[in-house]
Amino acid sequence: MTAPRLLQNFSGGRAHIVTASPGAVEALEATLVKLGVGVEHVSIVEGRAVLDIATLQADRDILFVDGDLDGVLAIEPDFETRLPPVPIIGLVGVEAPSRLKALTNLGATGFLRKPVHGATVYTTLFLGINQFLLRSDLGHRLRELERRRQGRRSVVKAIVALMRQAGCDDDEAYAVLRRESMRSRQNLEDYCEEFLKKKAGSAAFLTQQAAAQRRIDQA
Repeated sequence: MTAPRLLQNFSGGRAHIVTASPGAVEALEATLVKLGVGVEHVSIVEGRAVLDIATLQADRDILFVDGDLDGVLAIEPDFETRLPPVPIIGLVGVEAPSRLKALTNLGATGFLRKPVHGATVYTTLFLGINQFLLRSDLGHRLRELERRRQGRRSVVKAIVALMRQAGCDDDEAYAVLRRESMRSRQNLEDYCEEFLKKKAGSAAFLTQQAAAQRRIDQA
């Protein structure tokens, strides 16, 4: 499994800016437009951003969130990676620990100081988005490893079942299962799980047939 390619061209992206100080982000908007990124200013009603997080796309959307706005967004980061659904870059005005902590808890992977200077935008965009992509990929790898770890039980059971069925040792049984999983283009854990299900199904069918035959014999 290879690491994700670092993103360098942000053309076609869509930035959503959540701030009550539009004058402090004029340079941000102008620079984003030059980079080919569309810009939308998110309305704030009664202290909350009017934004449907579920409609955002991780491969396109970017959130710029003003840290001076307390509780403006309600986002539940992923439990394992602590990442939000899309990349978030925090806009930092007052450098109070509580506000920096709030942005970090949202899952921000980049920060811009207000008022934003155009020269800092590309670097922050590059670091923020690519850090999001790298951490997302790491989370995916960890979930896959955990899934396969749990699947090792099926591998052990399949090896034992094949040893009994074919009268072979564990090394030969493992080699057969591995070869067949590669032939079917499945990872070993998934193949062994299917192998056990088919074997259980065959055993159940034979049991039903035997029971039916006994009923016939007793009639």
